[in-house]
Amino acid sequence: MKLLTLNCHSWQEENQLDKLSCLAEVIKKEKYDVIALQEVSQKVDAPYVYDYIRSDNYAWLLAKELGKQGEDYQLVWDLSHIGYEVYEEGIAILTKHPIIEEHSFFVSQTSNIDYWKTRRIVGATIEYEKELLTFYSCHLGWWDDEEEPFKQQVDTLLAHVHKDNPFFLLGDFNNDAHRRNEGYDYLLSQGLYDTYTLSNKKDSGITVKGNIAGWDDNERALRLDLILSSHAQDIQSSTVVFNGIHYPVVSDHFGVSVEVK
Repeated sequence: MKLLTLNCHSWQEENQLDKLSCLAEVIKKEKYDVIALQEVSQKVDAPYVYDYIRSDNYAWLLAKELGKQGEDYQLVWDLSHIGYEVYEEGIAILTKHPIIEEHSFFVSQTSNIDYWKTRRIVGATIEYEKELLTFYSCHLGWWDDEEEPFKQQVDTLLAHVHKDNPFFLLGDFNNDAHRRNEGYDYLLSQGLYDTYTLSNKKDSGITVKGNIAGWDDNERALRLDLILSSHAQDIQSSTVVFNGIHYPVVSDHFGVSVEVK
């Protein structure tokens, strides 16, 4: 089983449509089973195509592009908050497998979509090799945020997850895995496993270099994007992708690709 997580920084990138096409080509080549995307936006005034998905929804366009290439992916998307006053920013899951159940819930203390710190999680339960597995796309806040503490968001997240079957948390956790006694260590203290450390083959794990939105003063290499598991899985490889080494850069974050045996 192959998993991918990427904060796609949608509609904030130069040559955005070219980068979307590149992402679709790699997904087709790698045949990912489940993909978690963060910062998946659509214009507030774009027409709806179905339900609450608008015509320029980044994940919907990605699924549409994959369909043109003969790849059928189902989409789960939901709105987190309004970004830059003109975008409805949300998160998404795409999967090649039939979705048994969809999940969506807030982990922030507020559910006001006009506030940029409002955080929502989406998930999908699928059947894979006769086993039910649940995957959540996560975009959490910062450890030291007094208004929206990371610890409280993690507690709320873990109170909502499907504990009847194994689950994976994929996404941008906005906490550097190299920093001790902060968000990353708190995640592991809750019984979660980092697929990166479990992996038989891995690279640096770095997904952000230099300053980006939310890390304006950063000068270090960070490991913010993670794939965590509820169980100690047999992980064959963990690879940073879309970093200019493994595929072209398509976002201000690099992606993480994991192969689970």
